[in-house]
Order: sequence, then C-alpha cells, then structure tokens
Amino acid sequence: MAVATHKSFPSWAFLSLAANVLLVATVVLLIARYGRSPSPSQIKISPIASPMSSAEEAAALATKLKSRQQLTYSQWVDLLGHEAKAVAKNKPDRLTILAGDSLSLWFPSELLPSDRTWLNQSISGETSTGLLKRLNLLKDTEPQAVFVMIGINDLTKGSSDQEVLDTYRQIIDQLKQAHPKSKLVVQSILPHSANPDASLENRQQILDTSNERIHTLNQAIETIAKESGVSYLNLQPLFADSEGYLRSELTTDGLHLNRQGYLVWRSAIQTFSQLMLSQPAEKPQTLSN
Repeated sequence: MAVATHKSFPSWAFLSLAANVLLVATVVLLIARYGRSPSPSQIKISPIASPMSSAEEAAALATKLKSRQQLTYSQWVDLLGHEAKAVAKNKPDRLTILAGDSLSLWFPSELLPSDRTWLNQSISGETSTGLLKRLNLLKDTEPQAVFVMIGINDLTKGSSDQEVLDTYRQIIDQLKQAHPKSKLVVQSILPHSANPDASLENRQQILDTSNERIHTLNQAIETIAKESGVSYLNLQPLFADSEGYLRSELTTDGLHLNRQGYLVWRSAIQTFSQLMLSQPAEKPQTLSN
C-alpha cells in the first residue's frame, strides 16, 4: 500500500517541497550569519513557479546554449553595451546589475527577485580582467545595487590568486568611483563538485583547482571587500556539502547550477537585499565574520 501511494505522488511535488526547504534554510543561514532578527513582515519570499522537470530543464538550457554560443566575445560586449545604454536612458526603479560569468548569465530571469529591475551583464567564460575592461559600459546607468561574482575562470585558466585579488581591487575601486551612490555586493566564488561532468571542456582544469584554494581565495576577497567598505555575500555555506564540494542536487554538471541551485541563490540575494540593502546608509555596508 505504501509503495502504491509513493508512485502516485507527482514528482514535481517532491521538487517543489525540496525547493521550499532550501529557501527556508537559506533564510535561516543568512539571518544567522548577519546577526539580525527581522520581523516576518521584513522577510518576504515572492512566489515562484513550480520547478521544471529534468528533461524540460535540459531542453531549455540546450536551446539557450545553441542560440547564445553563436556570439563571439566582442559581439557579447556590444550586445551588453546596447542593453546598458537602453537602461541608462529609461532609468528604471531599483535597478540592480548582475556582473559575472556563465553562472550569473544563466540565472533564469523569472527567478530573479521581482521587487527589482535586473540588468544581467554577464558573459560565459568571463574572467575578472575581462569584466574590469568592460565596466565602462555601465558608466551611465544608475543602479541601486551591483552584485558581482567572478573568478572561477581565472583559476581554471592559470591565473594566480594574487592576480585575481589585484583585479578584484580594481573592479571594486572602479565601480565605487563610477557609482558612488550604489550598493556594491561582492559574492563568493562557488565550489565545484567532486566529479564534474566529462562533457565540460575544462574538466581537468576544474579538478586541478581545489575547493580549498577557492575557499582561501574567498576569504581574501572578503577581506578586500571589508577594507573597501563594500558588502560581501558568502554563498559557500549554502552551496557546499560537508566536504566542501558543490552539492550534487544543485548542479547540472558539477560546475553550473540547475534550477534548484538558482532557487537557493535567488533566496540568498532576496534575503540579503531585504536585510542589508533596504535602508539607505551614509556609506556602503561592511560585513565580516
């Protein structure tokens, strides 16, 4: 009887339940980290659609990859430049910018918190140096906040930790100078899984980049953020398992995120925004352990 009941329960319901558990866990972890106890009215997780099945998710991702991989890097930069100009002209309320690599690029637009206007300025395969060189595209925008995640491609392409950190300082300095009224949020680099998918072109380079190194680099990035007077969002506790690897239920290939992974990230951004960015401050928030 129990077996029959289990089979009749729809698979999407299990996924929906898992998503809700992850969202609640995210809120608890963030509140514990930043030491605030807001009232229930302060934390509002806007509704989300039911998760897609694995087949639907794979098909949707394949369609996106097929259409967007046809663009060269320079074409990507031109496209993002046009989008930034359009946003600068329209001046939407609560403009928030995502800047980074493929992890940010593939963030499903329908999962981004709906209480903000989002401009995704990310490129697949992007490095910290590449991001630094194209920050001028944003000079005429007036974002309320900028969320940055960058660095994993630097590591897999052979850059030293010091090179990454030096570029991080420049990115922060340039964004602060260009957008003195904006809240800048530096996000930690995500770990990878113990066994990335064999289909990844840079699989061996990923394996050669230990999660211990990523964790140490994140600590240094947090120190730079603190010294620069900008916010730091540590995502590692939400995405890493007990051994420091990317949690298998949150990834498609051991590096990139699936829908469940983006649900966790979405909840982290939304909760962090409501806790740290909702009220104006005379200077950027500085967060530390």
